[in-house]
Amino acid sequence: MDISHTTDAIGRIMTMSAEVSTIHPLGPTTVEDWLAEEQPVDGSRLELILGYLYMTPPPTGSHQHASFRLAMWLDEALKAAGRGDLHVLPGVGVRLSTAFRTGVIPDVAVVDVDFHHTSFAPENVVLAVEVWSPGNSRAERDTKVAAYAGARIPYLWIVELPNREPAKFWGYRLGENGYRQEVFVESGEIISPPAPVPVEVRTADLH
Repeated sequence: MDISHTTDAIGRIMTMSAEVSTIHPLGPTTVEDWLAEEQPVDGSRLELILGYLYMTPPPTGSHQHASFRLAMWLDEALKAAGRGDLHVLPGVGVRLSTAFRTGVIPDVAVVDVDFHHTSFAPENVVLAVEVWSPGNSRAERDTKVAAYAGARIPYLWIVELPNREPAKFWGYRLGENGYRQEVFVESGEIISPPAPVPVEVRTADLH
């Protein structure tokens, strides 16, 4: 996977909106409709992309292991920094865009509001983490990254779990024109990716 999503993501959102309106009209499902849907009991995730519902299969053990590690390290870092105003939440709904009818469930999110909610507005999400497996398509990945950028999520982490290979890790910080890549590793380094507080990620422990 190349790093083309470090380009002007806001511009891509605008391009995507033009394409949606002329070639692929927005689907009929609104964010409110999505929130009213019951999530599958088998662990699958029902997300909303441009008005269309997408079901992803239940996460694998490797996926859950990586998500747990990242959530644990983030939680420890927030406690060490005395940031009781920030909370680490795995697998919660984020209403990324009402206009573009997009709602997603990042594998891990850091929010700056009370966590007793069923879903969260994008302005309250400080960091989003996506753990991707080989089955996640390039179109899905690019659309999600562009949607996170369009929603102005300050920090984004992406972890890819190739089959029988070390995990790959990308760390992004939002700039004026979209996400700027600050970290990329694929050989098990210990890194400090962009985040609201200093945090150490031992990428060798993710796979």
